[in-house]
Amino acid sequence: MLRFAKYLVEKQFTCATPRSTTALACLPVQVNYFCSGPASETGLKASKRKFFRRGRGEMATLETLNFDNLVLRSLPIDSSEENVPRQVPGACFSKVSPTPVSKPQTVAFSAQALQLLDLPASELTRAEFAEHFSGNKLLPGSETAAHCYCGHQFGHFSGQLGDGAAMYLGEVVNKSGERWEFQLKGAGLTPFSRTADGRKVLRSSIREFLCSEAMHHLGVPTTRAGSCVTSDSKVLRDVYYNGNASYERCTIVLRIAQTFLRFGSFEIFKPTDETTGRKGPSVGRNDILITMLDYAIKTFFPEIQEAHADNSEERYTAFFREVVHRTARLVAEWQCVGFCHGVLNTDNMSILGLTIDYGPFGFLDRYDADNICNGSDDGGRYSYRNQPEMCKWNCEKFAEAISEALPTVYSRPVLEEFDQKFSEHYLSKMRKKLGLVKKELAEDKELFEALLQTMTETGADFTNTLRGLSQLSLPGCQDFDSSLEKTKSYLLSQCCSVQELIKACKPRMDPRQLQMLMLLLSTNPSLLTQLGGQGKIMREFERMEKLEEIKDLTQEQKSAADVQKWTEWLEKYTARLKLEGQGAGDVEQLNKDRVATMNSNNPKFILRNYIAQNAITAAEEGDFSEVQRVLRLLEQPFSEDVDLGELVVAPGDGGSASTTDDDAGASASVLAETAATPGTAKSCTGTAYDSRPPDWAVDLCVT
Repeated sequence: MLRFAKYLVEKQFTCATPRSTTALACLPVQVNYFCSGPASETGLKASKRKFFRRGRGEMATLETLNFDNLVLRSLPIDSSEENVPRQVPGACFSKVSPTPVSKPQTVAFSAQALQLLDLPASELTRAEFAEHFSGNKLLPGSETAAHCYCGHQFGHFSGQLGDGAAMYLGEVVNKSGERWEFQLKGAGLTPFSRTADGRKVLRSSIREFLCSEAMHHLGVPTTRAGSCVTSDSKVLRDVYYNGNASYERCTIVLRIAQTFLRFGSFEIFKPTDETTGRKGPSVGRNDILITMLDYAIKTFFPEIQEAHADNSEERYTAFFREVVHRTARLVAEWQCVGFCHGVLNTDNMSILGLTIDYGPFGFLDRYDADNICNGSDDGGRYSYRNQPEMCKWNCEKFAEAISEALPTVYSRPVLEEFDQKFSEHYLSKMRKKLGLVKKELAEDKELFEALLQTMTETGADFTNTLRGLSQLSLPGCQDFDSSLEKTKSYLLSQCCSVQELIKACKPRMDPRQLQMLMLLLSTNPSLLTQLGGQGKIMREFERMEKLEEIKDLTQEQKSAADVQKWTEWLEKYTARLKLEGQGAGDVEQLNKDRVATMNSNNPKFILRNYIAQNAITAAEEGDFSEVQRVLRLLEQPFSEDVDLGELVVAPGDGGSASTTDDDAGASASVLAETAATPGTAKSCTGTAYDSRPPDWAVDLCVT
C-alpha cells in the first residue's frame, strides 16, 4: 500500500528543482572576496574635513565617524516621505526614520566587526552605544533610508518587497580607505513593511548576530554583525504559526557590508509576471537600471570599470561573470561547512557574493544531503543538496533582470560557467579538508563521494567526522597503525544510534493531514503543486519507508555495519595517502604540514542549533553571558585551545543542565579537557561545544 501511494505521488510530482551534478553535497573554499576599493572622489567635503580633523590613522568616536553616504547621492530617492505600506516607483531608496524603543540594552557586540568603522573598544562600552545602535539616537552624519527591491520567493515572482525591517544608516570610509555601509535590522516600519511591524525579536536577532560573525571567521564571505541591542519594547509573535502567539522583546542588529545591493535590487524593473501577475514598481525605467549598474561597477568592481570603461557591453558582461563566479564560490563554501541558508530567494542574494539575510539557517549535524533547515520549506526547494542549483537559478533570474542592459545572448554563456567554478572550488577545498596537498588526482572525486556516502549510511556527524580525519597519520609515519585504530574509533563514536535514526525518520505529519493531501493529489494536483504539498508527501513517504526498513534493526547490528563501512572507506583513504607520501624526503614533516592544513580547513566549532538555542534561552531570562561566550568561541572555530577568559563557566555553573557531555556525544579529548581544566570550551548547560547535538535538539524547528 505504501509503495502504491508513493507511486501515485511520483507520477504526479514534477520536481521544480532538478538535481544536477553541481548539487553534489560538497565542502567550502576559503576565498576572501572583500574587495575594498579606495573611497570615492565624490565624497562630501564635510566628511573629509571630519576625517582629517581627527587625524589620518586615528580611530573614531561615535561622534566622529567618517560618513560619506555615496549611494544616496548616486541612486534615485523616493519623492514621498510618507511612511505607510505602498508601492515606490522610480526610486531605489525611501527616506525613513527608525522607530525608538524603550530602554535599549546591549546584548553583545563584535569588536572586530566594529573596527571596520574605526570604532575602538572604548567606544563600545559607552552608555550612548545602545541608544545609537537601537535607532533611538542618530549618529552625526547618518542619513536613514530603506532600500526598494523585489524578489523571486520559492520560485515565484513576488513583486515589490524591500527593506521591511532594515534601515540604512549611512556609509563610513575608514582610515584604510575602505567603504562600509551599515544598517539596523529591526528598526521599525518602512514603506516596505507590508502587513508586518518592522521589528525583529531577541531569538532571531541573536541567531543572525552570531552566525554572521561565525561565517566570517570560518572564511565564508558574509555580511558582518556589529552589535545586538534588545529593549523593553515588545511585539506579538506566533513562532510556529499555530495560534500560540506571545509577546517578545524588540531587538535590533547592526549589519555591516560594502553594500547590501542584491539580485532583487535589479528586479524592480521586471514587467508583469505571467504566473503571479505581479510586476516591479519601476517597469520601463531603463535609465535607473543603467544608473544602478554603473554605480555598482564603479564603486565595488573598479577593476572592471577600468578595464572596460569605453565598452558597456563588455563591462556588463564582465560584471555578470564576476557575480556568477562569486556566487558559485560562495555556495561551494556553504556546502563545505555544512551550512544551509534556508531562504535562497533572489532578494537574499548579494551582488558581492556574500552570505546575506540570516533567517531559518542551520548547520548540518548528522550528515543528510536532503536536510531542510527551514520548517516552512514544505517543498524542500532550498534543501542542502539543492543549494548549488538554486544559486545558479537565481543567477539566471539576475541575468533576466538586467537583460535590457545586457541581452541574454551575452549572459547565457556566462551562466554556464557556474558549474565549472563550483566544481573547481569544491574539489580544491575537499583536498585541503582531507589533507591531499601534494597531488591532484582525477580519482579524488570518487573518494570524496564515497566519504559522503559513508557518512550518510552511518549517520555520522558532518563537522566532527571531517575534523577527526586529521588524527590519521600518513602511511610511513611511526604511529600510523595506532593512529588508524584511533581514527576509526573516533569516527564510529560520531555515528548516530539506532534510536537517533528512528527519531529522525519518525513521521512528522498528522495522519489526517496526510489523508487530506492525498485526497487533494487525486482531485486537484495542480493546486497541491502550488501549495508545495507534493514534496511534503514524498518526504513523508520516504521517512515511512526508512522507518519500515530499520524497525527491527538492533544497535549491535548497526554498530557492526558501521565498522564495516568505515573500514572500507579508510582503506581507500589510506591507499590515497600512500600516493600522497610517495617521494617525500621527510614523511613526518609532511604529515605535520598536512595536519596543519586539515585543521585550518575543518572547523572544530560551528553554530549548531542547540548552541544558539542555549544562548537564546539564557538571554530571554536576562543573562547575555552565553551569547558573549559563544561569540568568543566562534571567533576561533579552528582552535584546539579556546580561551574564554572572564566568560569561562565556573565548575558547577549551568543550573539544571538538560544534557551532559556523554549525552551529546562529545569527543573524548573534549571530555577530558572539560573535566581537567578551567576555561575550556563548555556551555552554560555543561555541554562541550564540539559535541554532537543532545537528544532534545532533534526537535528544534526554525521557521
